[in-house]
Amino acid sequence: MIDVTQLCEIGMLCIFGASWPFNIAKSIRSKTAKGKSIIFELLVVLGYCFGLFGKLWSYMHTGILAYSTWFYIADITMVVIDVILYTRNVKLDRMRDLTSNSNL
Repeated sequence: MIDVTQLCEIGMLCIFGASWPFNIAKSIRSKTAKGKSIIFELLVVLGYCFGLFGKLWSYMHTGILAYSTWFYIADITMVVIDVILYTRNVKLDRMRDLTSNSNL
């Protein structure tokens, strides 16, 4: 049975998670890492991982896997996708910089 605490946690994870598809789409469209912070994204992943670890720890001791566990996994997946796009976009930025510098 899901309780109010889990519903609130799932709500928080859904609201935080709702921003990541937009961020991913922007990363794909813009093809630049300018204006993004890899430190921020890695800290977000770390925070989600702590939350996920807490759910898994609880599962190991109670045998009950909280529904919110799946929302942590979904949010972590989306942030990791954006981190991968960030690294791709850094490479694209470097290639553009090299091309523009060689034309000078």
